[in-house]
Amino acid sequence: MRVKKISLTYQILISLVLAIIIGIFMQNHSDVAKNFIRPFGSIFLNLLKFIVVPMVLFSIMGGIVSMKDIRKVGSVGLKAIILFTITTILATAIGILGGTCFKQFFPVISKLDFEYNPSSNSNFLDVIVDIFPSNFVFPLLNGSMLQVIVISVLIGFSVILSGEKASSFVRMIDNCNVVFSKCMEIILKLSPIGVFCLLCPVVAFNGPTVIGSLTTVIIATYICYILHVIIVYSLFVKFLGNISPLKFFKEMFPTMMFAFSSASSIGTIPINLQGCKKLKIPDNISSFVVSLGATIHMDGTAIYQGVCVIFLASCYGINLTLSQMVTIILSTTIASIGTAGVPGAGTVMLTMVLTSIGLPVEGVAMLMGVDRIFDMGRTVVNTAGDAACALAVFNLTKK
Repeated sequence: MRVKKISLTYQILISLVLAIIIGIFMQNHSDVAKNFIRPFGSIFLNLLKFIVVPMVLFSIMGGIVSMKDIRKVGSVGLKAIILFTITTILATAIGILGGTCFKQFFPVISKLDFEYNPSSNSNFLDVIVDIFPSNFVFPLLNGSMLQVIVISVLIGFSVILSGEKASSFVRMIDNCNVVFSKCMEIILKLSPIGVFCLLCPVVAFNGPTVIGSLTTVIIATYICYILHVIIVYSLFVKFLGNISPLKFFKEMFPTMMFAFSSASSIGTIPINLQGCKKLKIPDNISSFVVSLGATIHMDGTAIYQGVCVIFLASCYGINLTLSQMVTIILSTTIASIGTAGVPGAGTVMLTMVLTSIGLPVEGVAMLMGVDRIFDMGRTVVNTAGDAACALAVFNLTKK
């Protein structure tokens, strides 16, 4: 008798449930989970990070070259950036509104005994300058995704303008896409193990009492996450993507589940592209929009920053003015562009937003202990948003 093979989706779901159950039982042995289980999750995450740079580099180049028309590339890119900006502004507004609604439940602390020193305070011009690489190799080695995308776009444009003379280079790009896609499939087969080893230590270390005094802000943030996904993305896929929101979320469920456990937008790119393929989005559009979105489209991070700024202002007994809230929206939109799609990056960028309205950044230390819990939810929003925008761009371009 032939045994029916369990699909990868169900394997990931089973590992997710097991990670939660075993993590709860290992609360008294969190060091064991951290020292002996977490390393295998880190190995899996490292493999994902390894495949992301070459995949983004060649998939964007391949997507641009396949369009064979610079005007079409510009059209797709412009649509994507406009949609990214709209959803990020809406996300920040939802975060601020949600934080304001829960403000009465936030504590007021007269003195905060925390110290936090941000590495640097970036402004808008710094972010713009850092987008453009001064070296071809360093962005590939360091995983600077904004610079990798710029390299891909420049080379893709150059190949189109070179015409037939670059035909051999086009074949090389296609071959590299095939090879790295196969490599990606091999790595993704390890997803159930990776999900278990990443999530189990988090549950074991935090336990049900980890939330403590931060329960309210976490609940507020997750409510905003859910509202943004259900309302904004449902409207996007319904009216701009021309498909049922139920179908969209059904096909994107494995991606969102993996994003929750890995907390890495960049690391979720391979699975996100597979979800886009199920939604019948052409590879040349999905690879371009999703790869770009994983770097500059951070709706979950925007929501997190909106709620947490209100929370920290409340802790200091500060009532934010309307002009300060507008500043938060603008600075959060800019900060999301410079946020790396890796676990924990949103906390660092939160300091930029706090500085923009004059709040002390020391308060971020309160959130750092449970940042992983925030990070898992905001990564789900980030990845779902990339797919929703890719679907909308495809439908608009098709029309």
